[in-house]
Amino acid sequence: MTPRLIRFNKPYGVLSQFTPEGKWQGLKDYIDLPGVYVAGRLDADSEGLLLLTNDGKQQARIADPRFKMEKTYWVQVEGIPNEAALAALRSGVVLNDGPTLPARARLLEPAPAVWDRTPPIRERKRIPTTWIELIIREGRNRQVRRMTAAVGYPTLRLIRAAIGPYTLDGLAPGTWAD
Repeated sequence: MTPRLIRFNKPYGVLSQFTPEGKWQGLKDYIDLPGVYVAGRLDADSEGLLLLTNDGKQQARIADPRFKMEKTYWVQVEGIPNEAALAALRSGVVLNDGPTLPARARLLEPAPAVWDRTPPIRERKRIPTTWIELIIREGRNRQVRRMTAAVGYPTLRLIRAAIGPYTLDGLAPGTWAD
């Protein structure tokens, strides 16, 4: 068996599993490849890079936090984060399941050139939005959303741009490549 790694740009509303559930679509609507499995998860309401492989060891290296593979997220938040909020993200924030590891955090100026989301995020006329880049080495349930909320800036849109050396480059939403 030749090891295979697939990069997939997961759209909003798609689960990190092949089988659909409730209102959410499954990966089978986009990827028809037998023998590949998801390496790591991305919530249905999050978008971006999802890796799939047919190699169990590679799957473990990508998904297991012990291997410390960095995950890069582009996060559209409500409001304009101040330096104190970014510093808190950089030093680690306390969540209900304990403190996070320190992250790398910076404002993305200009905002990344991303595709329109369906459905669009909710926008408020009097509250601006800002994109930040957040790079973490762990992967707790809804961690990025909880981190930005903990520092006072709720996440409106979340796109995973990279996992280690693997990126979204060249992938439109709903498309994949080896």
